[in-house]
Amino acid sequence: MTITPDTIIYWQHGPFAISATLVFTWVVMALLAGGSWLVTRDLSGATSVSRGQLLLEIVLSGIRGQIQDVVDADPDRYLPFIGTLFLLIVVSNVLVVVPGFRAPTGSLSTTTALAVCVFFAVPAFGIAANGLRGYLKSYLQPTPFLLPFNIISEITRTISLAIRLFGNMMSGTMITAVALAIAPLFFPVIMNVLGLLIGVIQAYIFSILALVYIASATRAHEEQLAGSPNEEGETTRGKP
Repeated sequence: MTITPDTIIYWQHGPFAISATLVFTWVVMALLAGGSWLVTRDLSGATSVSRGQLLLEIVLSGIRGQIQDVVDADPDRYLPFIGTLFLLIVVSNVLVVVPGFRAPTGSLSTTTALAVCVFFAVPAFGIAANGLRGYLKSYLQPTPFLLPFNIISEITRTISLAIRLFGNMMSGTMITAVALAIAPLFFPVIMNVLGLLIGVIQAYIFSILALVYIASATRAHEEQLAGSPNEEGETTRGKP
């Protein structure tokens, strides 16, 4: 039983190796890039559009709607990064129904890389929205004594993101293998359906958590300004 695609090596020369994780990650990226190119090369603003464009619009509208519900702000600021994360993870997870495909998200190296991207995206979005000084001040809130804990929380939630996605995908692989050993004629269909559902849910959870972390960084300084006193000694909180 293969738990992680890292153990499947297709080519190796010295310390350099091409594993199933790398190969299928590039396969997913090629599918996303190729599908996007095919759909967007003939975009139309008419009332009648192609099925590919209609599907793309439905997916983008759904992602934008979820972002809007979570951050209550302009979703286009977060759409490129969050949308890319969601599509990469969900396609990787859904393609496990294809015989021979190994989900890259079943590798700790892949989930760690995605979590590291979120780790660097949080300050990038925060600095872009509030400036370097405004973002760094958020680490001193509500009191400077919490600075070490705020820094530790940045690291621990990154580790949590990586392990959560990897753990769920790995456990799904193990459960499927056990079920196939017990009842190989009945369980495959059920486990494939459950695997698809779990894969979509895990992609959603990862993307939403990333969005929450990024949104908290961009809104920290705005909340400080909203609660600060104005020239007349009144706070701006609650005013239209």
